[in-house]
Amino acid sequence: MTAYDVIVLAGGAAKRLGGADKPGVRVGGRALLDRVLAACDGAARTVVVGDRRPTARPVLWTREVPQGGGPLAALGAGLRLTSADHVLVLSADLPFLGPGTVDALLAAAAQPGREGALCTDLDGRDQPLVAAYRAEPLRRELALIATEHGNLAGLPLRLLTAELDLARVDAGPDAAFDCDTWDDIAAARARIREHGAVLDEWITSVKNELGIDLDVDTGVLLDLARDAAHGVARPAAPLTTFLVGYAAARASAGAGPDEAAAAVAEASRKATALALRWEAEAAEAAESAKSAGQGGDTAGGAKPDTGREGTGTP
Repeated sequence: MTAYDVIVLAGGAAKRLGGADKPGVRVGGRALLDRVLAACDGAARTVVVGDRRPTARPVLWTREVPQGGGPLAALGAGLRLTSADHVLVLSADLPFLGPGTVDALLAAAAQPGREGALCTDLDGRDQPLVAAYRAEPLRRELALIATEHGNLAGLPLRLLTAELDLARVDAGPDAAFDCDTWDDIAAARARIREHGAVLDEWITSVKNELGIDLDVDTGVLLDLARDAAHGVARPAAPLTTFLVGYAAARASAGAGPDEAAAAVAEASRKATALALRWEAEAAEAAESAKSAGQGGDTAGGAKPDTGREGTGTP
């Protein structure tokens, strides 16, 4: 994989959000900035241009001069703190950006003769803040623009992208979706709760919240929960999955994520087999009771109580 640094621009005024702290707005329980940082956690160095704040992982902080000087000024400030040959450049309001898009941008930017790559949205518009650039031509063009205009403040990004040989990457329906308005925020919050995405979004959010770097087969865990609920009792489902996680943690203590994932799979297999044995026993017991009932006896073989004949007791 191409080695890279990343610059995240997080210092805008968010005028269409009424001046709200846009990087800190939560979508799916996570700040927008943290969602972007999660997509590029393979960066050698992460620079955030904006006001300092708590983040899900360590970053370097800087500000453009003057503050509020716009994206080119912010990009120039962030670039001074990078050293990799490739630089990923992202805005801080991309709730659905994923590692797959990051990898695609870096691969396209590394093509011979290219000076970078940027995403295009569904309408075919370039997204220069969802992009990867070769550092040397990026520094060159920023320096030329600053020389021509005196500085970078207040200048549009198209002055930069027009001078670079850039590949285009289809971002798909979500990767370049940015949150400029409260309607955008509402749409993003609704989208992650759609049936096809809600579980993946939730699991990703939980792993980030708990600091877990673990790729597990959620289907296996869901099947286990189902079998425990049906074969034992409904409350057994969450309790069983908790115990599986605890057992896997003990079995893989000190090991890496791959070993931990394997431990979860093995513990799930054992617990599933146990739940199925319980279910089979319950089915056998029910069948025995049914057979006994058809024979006129109770499950224990005793005759029904018809009173104590011969004693005068009713």
